[in-house]
Amino acid sequence: QVQVVESGGGLVQAGGSLRLSCAASGRIGGISTMGWYRQAPGKQRELVATITSDGSTNYADSVKGRFTISTDNTKNTVYLEIGSLKPEDTAVYYCSTRARSDRTTTFHDYWGQGTQVTVSS
Repeated sequence: QVQVVESGGGLVQAGGSLRLSCAASGRIGGISTMGWYRQAPGKQRELVATITSDGSTNYADSVKGRFTISTDNTKNTVYLEIGSLKPEDTAVYYCSTRARSDRTTTFHDYWGQGTQVTVSS
């Protein structure tokens, strides 16, 4: 089994910044992609950014230039540097890891429980 745990959320003023972290642990045989999604109240969960094992990144248009995703592959950890925060960035941010256990060749998506980011105006 693979566990995913996020940290780093909080309350910040508009224009401020935060760094979110997400660590995957357990019997990990390999990770193909790690990413961040967010869900604001009353809205569907949406993609924020993803990064593959070879370093390829993908960002939602709404966060390009403000958010940066990176990984420490040695620690199975993904980071999201979020800057120039806006009130509309307020949401629960979820980490997703596409990984396989060391007992299988099949990849599955594992999700964390989320971390709240609140941006005050």
